[in-house]
Amino acid sequence: MNEPAPAGSRRVVIALGSAQTLAWGSSYYLPAILAVPMADSFGIPSSWVFGAFSASLILSALVAPAVGRAIDVRGGRGVLALSNLVFAAGLAGLALAPGFWWLAAAWLVMGLAMSLGLYDAAFATLAGLYGRAARAPITGITLIAGFASTVAWPVSALLEEGFGWRGTCLAWAGLHLLLGLPLNRLLVPPAPPPERHAAAAAEAGPPPSRLAMPLLAFVFAATWFIAGAMAAHLPTLLQAAGATSAAAVAAGALIGPAQVAARVAEFGLLRRFHPLVSARLAALGHPLGALVLAVFGGPAAAAFAVLHGMGNGVMTIAKGTLPLAVFGPGGYGARQGLLGAPARLLQSGAPFLFGLLLEAGGVGAALLLTGGLSVAACLALLLLQAAPATPRA
Repeated sequence: MNEPAPAGSRRVVIALGSAQTLAWGSSYYLPAILAVPMADSFGIPSSWVFGAFSASLILSALVAPAVGRAIDVRGGRGVLALSNLVFAAGLAGLALAPGFWWLAAAWLVMGLAMSLGLYDAAFATLAGLYGRAARAPITGITLIAGFASTVAWPVSALLEEGFGWRGTCLAWAGLHLLLGLPLNRLLVPPAPPPERHAAAAAEAGPPPSRLAMPLLAFVFAATWFIAGAMAAHLPTLLQAAGATSAAAVAAGALIGPAQVAARVAEFGLLRRFHPLVSARLAALGHPLGALVLAVFGGPAAAAFAVLHGMGNGVMTIAKGTLPLAVFGPGGYGARQGLLGAPARLLQSGAPFLFGLLLEAGGVGAALLLTGGLSVAACLALLLLQAAPATPRA
C-alpha cells in the first residue's frame, strides 16, 4: 500500500493545504474566539451563537452528499472555488448582522460553505484527480491544515482586539477572495476527462460487504463525536480528573503537536501499510489515554492528551483514505458525503451531550462513553476489508 505521490501533486497539495487552513480557520475555529463578543454585542447568551453554529454544521451534513455527487461528475476545482465565494458572503453577512436572527442566517450560509470547502470536498477532489494514489496527497493537505487552529486562533484574537468581531469577519472574507479563491481556482487542476470517470467507476467494483457502508459510517460518527466532545470539554475533563488548571491547559496544548506528529508517521512509517491498519491503531489512541487517565488521574493529563491527539490526527486522514481503500475511487464524492453526514450531525451535538454527561455522571461515566465508542470503532474496523486490487467491471 506504499503508493508513490502522483507526479505534479506537490503543487496541488500546497495549494489545497493552504486553502484548507484558511477555510477551517475562518469557519469551524471561528466561534471559539468570536462567539462571546458576538453575543455581548447583541445582549444574548453565547450559547445562542454556538447554537447557530451547530445549526450550520447540521446544514453542512445534509448538503454534503449532493456536493460529493457534483464533484464526482464535474471535478472539485469549481466547487472549491465556489466555496470561497460562499465563505466570503457568509462572513460578510456575519459582519453586517443587525441582530441575532440575521446572524443565525449568516451562519447557515457558512454551513453551506463548509459543505463545499472543507476536507470532504478536498478529499473528493484529490480522489477524482489521482484515484487510489490519492492517499499521499490527502495526508499532505492534513499535515498543512493541521495547523489551522494554531494559526487562526491568534490571528482572530488579534484582529478582534484591533478591529472588533465585525472587522475580523470582514478580514477573513477578504482573505477568501484574495487568497483562497486564486489557490483553488488557479492551482487545482481541472476535472479529468469523462473516460477517466468511467475508468474510476469500473475500478471501484462492488463493496466488500453490505455492512461496509454502515460500519464506516459508525466509525466516523463515533470518532467525530469524541473529537467534538474533547475539543469543547478537554480542560474541564482533565481538571475533574484531578489536574490543576495550568496542567490542563498545558496538556491541551499538546494535542496539536501530537496530531501533526501522528500524521507525519502516517506519511512516512505507516504509509507502507494499508489505511485500515493505521485507522485501527488510531482508534485505540483515545481509549488507551482514557484508561491511563482513569487509573492515574490528574498526573496523566499530558499522556491522555498526547494519545488522544495522535489517534485523532490519523483518524482525520482515515476519513479520506479509508473509503478510497475499501471501495475504490468510483463514486467517491457521493459516498464521502453519505459517510460524513452522521458524523457531522453527531459532532454538532457532541459538546452539549458530553457536557451533560460529564456534569451528571462525572469523569468515570464520560471516559466510559468515549472509550467505549473508540473500542467499538476499532472492532468495526476489524470487520472491514480492502477492495480488490485489480479493477472489476
